[in-house]
Amino acid sequence: MPERGRFDLNHSGFGEGLAQNLALLHEFGTRDTSRIRGDGLLGVLDNGIVNAEELFIESPEHRGTVFGLFAQASTTPPCRCKVDLVTSEGYSRAMPSPTDAEIFTRWADTEAPLLPILHAFHDRDGFLREEAIHAISEALRTPIADLYGTVTFYHHFSQHAPGQSAPRVCTGPICKLKGADALLDSMRAEGATPMACSGRCDDPVPVLKGRQTLVACDGQMMPWHSPVPAPNPGGLEECVFASIRQPDRATYDGYRRTGGYLGLEKALATDPAAVRQTVSDSGLAGRGGAGFPTGRKWDAVAEDPREPKTIVCNADEGEPGCFKDRTLMDLDPHAVIEGMAIAAHATGATRGFIYLRYEYPETEQILERALEEARASDLLGSQTGFDLWVRRGGGAYICGEETSLLNSLEGKHPFPRNRPPFPVTHGYEDLPTVVNNVETLASVPPILSNGADWYRHLGTGKHAGTKVISLSGDVRRPGNYEVPLGLPLSELLHEWAGGVPDERVIQAVTMAGLSGGFLAREGLDVTLDEPSIRAQGSFLGAGGIMVLDDSRDMVAVAHSAMEFFAHESCGKCFPCRIGTARLTERLDSGGPSSVESWREEVDDIGSTMKATSACGLGMAAPLITESLARWFPDQVETHVNSTNS
Repeated sequence: MPERGRFDLNHSGFGEGLAQNLALLHEFGTRDTSRIRGDGLLGVLDNGIVNAEELFIESPEHRGTVFGLFAQASTTPPCRCKVDLVTSEGYSRAMPSPTDAEIFTRWADTEAPLLPILHAFHDRDGFLREEAIHAISEALRTPIADLYGTVTFYHHFSQHAPGQSAPRVCTGPICKLKGADALLDSMRAEGATPMACSGRCDDPVPVLKGRQTLVACDGQMMPWHSPVPAPNPGGLEECVFASIRQPDRATYDGYRRTGGYLGLEKALATDPAAVRQTVSDSGLAGRGGAGFPTGRKWDAVAEDPREPKTIVCNADEGEPGCFKDRTLMDLDPHAVIEGMAIAAHATGATRGFIYLRYEYPETEQILERALEEARASDLLGSQTGFDLWVRRGGGAYICGEETSLLNSLEGKHPFPRNRPPFPVTHGYEDLPTVVNNVETLASVPPILSNGADWYRHLGTGKHAGTKVISLSGDVRRPGNYEVPLGLPLSELLHEWAGGVPDERVIQAVTMAGLSGGFLAREGLDVTLDEPSIRAQGSFLGAGGIMVLDDSRDMVAVAHSAMEFFAHESCGKCFPCRIGTARLTERLDSGGPSSVESWREEVDDIGSTMKATSACGLGMAAPLITESLARWFPDQVETHVNSTNS
């Protein structure tokens, strides 16, 4: 009797698309099903099924779930169905897609259910129908007005056809410089719309279609994968990139073969307080931008008696010009999981979440597979007292702010919370919560394996450890570089990344993605550490650096940046909501007619925003106009005079 499986496929039509999907499933049918472990991802798909949307298999002994991306046929509109497959005979039969009740049964009683329920309906129907929103409201007992407000806050939850099947073209700062607007125009007939920076500045211009990321290659749109970071030219010792280039590092077996989970084993044999002390002694601080000492954060959660405690990995990497977290999760997912498991042991946490940005659909598949492998190896789940789940966002820059992220997890409108209290005491469900960045968590296992002194000495001088820099723009070798803190910026730009192509020169760089504004001229003579960069009126932050050569119009770049901040302002506080809009106008064609009055007005708006905004977005956005006026007064004067002539 041939083995049966029930497969949930997302394809376009019942013609070529279904035939392609079934061919892939036949390949799967020859695999050893004994490797399917429990409820979760199959570990047999690395070479068998590529391009799968969502797949369920049920057999007498095994049940699993596989995430991937199925090739889309040209037929529209998208059709979603279940197919019963007899693998040895190639027989298939279309069945109805999952019902509302099946979706609610799967998700309603899980932790943080709203986001996965929204995605389930969005994937099934291609967009969120009004009937679906009403059904979700009733099932979760959420007022319909609140739910509408939350759903419409996110950028990527469509409410009408063609929905998620329509292409979304990245028009972030680097992609704009690399032809994104022309690509968008060429795809308008397909219903293409722009989207903010999607975290692939190292290989522009990406297009998101359904659950697949594509890039143009030789005139065709091809699937995209995270590039492997190039080795640093000095052969300097690394922390999070030390083994990332090893084959199969993203798999459990490959991770173990290259020293993975040794840090967790050492931690579990050590008192939690001693683990926290090691992290504190290492000097590890938050690598997502805030730079708060990691050990102190863990201490605060551990010392709070209330339970349950939670570990949250902030993987909502929405800052333009930043793509380091994507690389770590795609190529080294078990390092993040191991870091979270160590944090759980050190603080007494029993649950965890990886909050992943919407624009990383392939990363979600990689993480889910890694989590299933970790559970199958008894590193997560009921045997350990700690488990964690991926929750994919809906597309909102503000969710990178930790309290907005927590509200999003809880199914609330993702506004930032007033602080204090802080998440270490009032985080997820108002209970003690660690919120750490991907890079921070990935740094923990090697620190536990090699010791605090080892990590401290990776930096230069008084600076402890390393930092991954996402470098993009007008530079020969864009990509992610793990540098010792304190490395001269000029060495990174010229010796590591090859300098500027086409015989041009560097006009400016951005810092902290966009949030740190611009550095130019003598401002480029800094080292990559917070004290040096802050002395120039900027900050390192998450480590995104975009290079702009001397052909770029800096006022136009500043306008694009401020337009992004205005678009992403959550609207909770009026200084940010109104201030970013007014500054965008001043960088376009509005404002006073004299340069002196223009600068006075822009400075006044900026100082008000920094003093009174509710979160970092409103505090950082004025650095764009401040640094523009400081480093490029001639271009500002030309702009003001030309708009009033």
